[in-house]
Amino acid sequence: MAWRQTCPVDERLSLMLELDRGERSMSELCRVLGVSRKSGYKWLARYREQGVNGLADRSRAPLNHPNAVDEALVDPIVQLRRRYPDWGPQKLRLWLQRRHPERGWPVSSTLAEILKRAGLVKPRRMVRRAVPFGAPLAHADRPNALWSADFKGHFRTGDSRYCYPLTVSDNYSRYLLECRALTGYRFIDVRPWFERVFREYGLPQAIRTDNGAPFASKGVAGLSRLTVWWIKLGIIPEHIEPGKPQQNARHERMHGTLKRAACRPRTDAAGQQQLFDCFRNDYNTERPHQALKGQTPAMCHQRSSRPYPEKLPELEYPEGMYLRRVLPSGDLRWLGQRMHCSEALIGETVGLRLIEDGLWLLYVGPIAVGRLDARVARIEPIKPFIEVPTLH
Repeated sequence: MAWRQTCPVDERLSLMLELDRGERSMSELCRVLGVSRKSGYKWLARYREQGVNGLADRSRAPLNHPNAVDEALVDPIVQLRRRYPDWGPQKLRLWLQRRHPERGWPVSSTLAEILKRAGLVKPRRMVRRAVPFGAPLAHADRPNALWSADFKGHFRTGDSRYCYPLTVSDNYSRYLLECRALTGYRFIDVRPWFERVFREYGLPQAIRTDNGAPFASKGVAGLSRLTVWWIKLGIIPEHIEPGKPQQNARHERMHGTLKRAACRPRTDAAGQQQLFDCFRNDYNTERPHQALKGQTPAMCHQRSSRPYPEKLPELEYPEGMYLRRVLPSGDLRWLGQRMHCSEALIGETVGLRLIEDGLWLLYVGPIAVGRLDARVARIEPIKPFIEVPTLH
């Protein structure tokens, strides 16, 4: 036998009918319902005024809420989110406050609720992340102290040609100095664009990259033609440890934003570059950063005081250091012996400093890059370090 199902409206209607027929008094009905006589007369009045519909429960929400968001503010919030679908509530609020400070914008949590009601928030799966490696970025305490450079993968555009997005950013201000759609990643492909960045923004103290081409090679200290050029300009190249992109976390974070916003393949390289230019402009001048206290990168960046030289200087060394020029084969001749150094240093002058009998430190400008062991005629790799201050 099935259970008989009832609802509050049915019970109230049954008792109201009994009251109308005179079968029970109001006091008896209120005892059955378990309510006060005041409530009983309230239901009776609603029943006689609205019929059965008056017996349904009514919302207890206040008609006017003192903290309700003005509808005139909701539409700009929704429209801005549709313009920048990658921005969260905090960035949206900072942008709106900067552009329209006279209006009372709701707090970030309220913005999040508005976006959720508008169907503009997708639930994300929780991901366990590694603790970021922050120590190597400690010296990025001012603009142009440390830049980062990398390629954001590669993909084919609509004309079936490969696109290699080259990105360069300032670690202190997060300013995106370059985002260029290249057709290759060799030294001859990237040098003109680095030269353009250097001419426009000046020279940084150091540039951090990964260990891939054209930023590194398998030669001594991982030097490449590109990093040797940087050293001659007075820029210290920094390589992160293999398999540890978190050591370049700020640049990688920008890459995540770039991928979501501007790495959608276009018909050709020109169309792709147009998309990158729009992204770079928004990233630098529109998108507020919490790490910059709500400011944009353009508000925090400034041009380097070190201009790009008209003539490329030669590597310089202090007195007392032995100098040798690297042969066209990439070898170094020393004490009647030849040992392989690096093809990236062909034609360049390197310095040698005696540290003990038969052992010499090998320098490229101010950077010690290897240890020459004359006893076995070999240049051994070491972790590069700066010992001699640069002279230019």
